[in-house]
Amino acid sequence: MFRLASPAFLRRALGPLLLSAVVSACQPDTSSTATTETAATHQVRDDLGRTLTLPTQPRRVMALAASMTEMLYAVADTTTIVARTQVCDYPAAALRKPVVNSYPLDFERLVALKPDVVFTTEGITSLADAQRLQELGIPVYYQRYEKVEDIFRGLTDLGRLLNRPQPARRVVDSLRQQLQTIAALPKPTPPPRVLAITWSDPIYVYGQNTLFTDKIRLAGGQNAVVEQFKQPYPALTREYILKLNPEVLLGGSFGKMDSTFFKLYPELKRIRAYQTRRIYDPTDDLMSRPSPRVVESVRELRQLLSEK
Repeated sequence: MFRLASPAFLRRALGPLLLSAVVSACQPDTSSTATTETAATHQVRDDLGRTLTLPTQPRRVMALAASMTEMLYAVADTTTIVARTQVCDYPAAALRKPVVNSYPLDFERLVALKPDVVFTTEGITSLADAQRLQELGIPVYYQRYEKVEDIFRGLTDLGRLLNRPQPARRVVDSLRQQLQTIAALPKPTPPPRVLAITWSDPIYVYGQNTLFTDKIRLAGGQNAVVEQFKQPYPALTREYILKLNPEVLLGGSFGKMDSTFFKLYPELKRIRAYQTRRIYDPTDDLMSRPSPRVVESVRELRQLLSEK
């Protein structure tokens, strides 16, 4: 079953040539815009539109979301990553970093590590916690993802903010190439309606306004939840699910779901996914984390949709 899921900056006197290279790597765009700049810092806007002052060359960084830790390991000089959270378990190298509890946030431990900037994603770190860190001199940079392309943009933004545009570009180019390979595969027609469950009691699902909608589209299916609810992970009634009548259900193996979920809600055995036994258990981390492994998630979904 899925879980929702789920500092003191070391000032350096940069030479003119190095400063020129940093400024060039941090040119403004729609997602992270430099507005003013000094020899050591520049102002940027994160994905929530918040203006932050960041070092032009961060030396100590960390993330408060497992997905962002994966992003940092894909782009950053890993020696600059000073910590991980208790749920960050990929890649394996992250396990060797000190742990900062993210929920509740261990402010004392985090501040002691003196990161130049902390990265996180919308919905993982509260704005109140971010504000408190800001008051303690630690900027918190948020990213937001609605499409797979937003993850690629996020990686590119990290490359610019960390002054590592070339490693970021290589990662993004590779992911796009892999996604094109998946897109070239034959897809079921019409696209099957897929309902993805995140919690069973009450029944929470991946709503229309989640990254899952784009991933399942790229995999050849469609989100069975076509209505856009205020909450990205809405709680659905059994009557609503019967009306959706999904052709594929994600949330656990058929045997596990049959003995738990469908035992709790026996009337839902009438949905087509149960009748055809198209009930699958995709990898939790791939489903829930908007990370560089997003293409791996799309590939796994594509394989599940191919099963009959």
